Amino acid sequence: MTVITNIEDLRVLAQKRVPRMFYDYADSGAWTESTYRANESDFHKIKLRQRVAVNMEGRSTASTMIGQDVHMPVAIAPTGLTGMQHADGEILAARAAKNFGVPFTLSTMSICSIEDVARHAGEGFWFQLYVMKDRGFIERLIDRAKAAHCGALVLTLDLQILGQRHKDLKNGLSAPPKLTLRNMINMATKPRWALGMLGTQRRQFGNIVGHVSGVTDVGSLSEWTASQFDPALNWGDVEWIKKRWGGKLILKGIQDVEDAKLAAQSGADALIVSNHGGRQLDGAQSSIEALPAIVDAVGQRIEVHMDGGIRSGQDVLKAIALGAKGTYIGRSMLYGLGAMGEAGVTRALQIIHKELDITMALCGHTEIRRINREILLPGTYPTA
Repeated sequence: MTVITNIEDLRVLAQKRVPRMFYDYADSGAWTESTYRANESDFHKIKLRQRVAVNMEGRSTASTMIGQDVHMPVAIAPTGLTGMQHADGEILAARAAKNFGVPFTLSTMSICSIEDVARHAGEGFWFQLYVMKDRGFIERLIDRAKAAHCGALVLTLDLQILGQRHKDLKNGLSAPPKLTLRNMINMATKPRWALGMLGTQRRQFGNIVGHVSGVTDVGSLSEWTASQFDPALNWGDVEWIKKRWGGKLILKGIQDVEDAKLAAQSGADALIVSNHGGRQLDGAQSSIEALPAIVDAVGQRIEVHMDGGIRSGQDVLKAIALGAKGTYIGRSMLYGLGAMGEAGVTRALQIIHKELDITMALCGHTEIRRINREILLPGTYPTA
């Protein structure tokens, strides 16, 4: 039996259990993958200050994100095709997050629908929105998120056009995936995954199929999705969406100070410093490197969150020290889900929480809310 002690253990197990095309979809970046790798490796450059002879009793990682109480300042990021990493993946991940006391964010491109997740995992999760050319569909999607009492709308701004990921092209990973002979043979070597998928009816994009006129089968779905991401998305659309939604709004995909200032002016409740996990603009800054300048520029006007490269509780602590009020895990969650289903997502959250708690204590602190740059060794972290 494999002893799971860190996120890497979950990744290795997920790679064994998830079909190659879906594992590669989660574990890949655009072009040379330099930004994808930098998201993770740039955390390693930041060094912590160890403190001793401090009373470490009564520690608390409790915090808030956009006014919502959280067990730790970590949310599950929206990830497309989650339900192809493991049968009913979005439902399982949402349930694990709710039980742990952190937010779960459902992707527009999820396999399980908004209604399905609300029915089986409970209401209150967050919903991530991609802006499509079909504005009627977007209006209905927002209204469906309202009806499910989603706690926040996470509007992704950095996917007006799709970045190219070589692994996906080589694997035939499209919307929907191509079931080539090579892919079917590989799937046959993953019996645990295959049995799960045979036992569920959730195998298509649940938020789209049946909700768009003319999209009724695999062919029409592929044609519709290929043409729908809107390159004309602009800040006027953000205002329209904000009014239509009427609730808490988070803007995802901010990497530049000028865009951060526009985000703050938009009236949104938070922004996420994010480069889409290195899946869009290869050669962009890592999220953790971009974070301090954005915090310094707009952190007093809008809540700043970040995602990208978080594989441990130490990474969470470093992001909080640099001014983030919340962080998101995407791949770390997917590794857990692919490895062990709902129990794997819970295990990923437990690992990150334990690492966060112990590291905070060894840096001489007992409350996550009081963490700042003083816990970092000068000269090892990015500055504005």
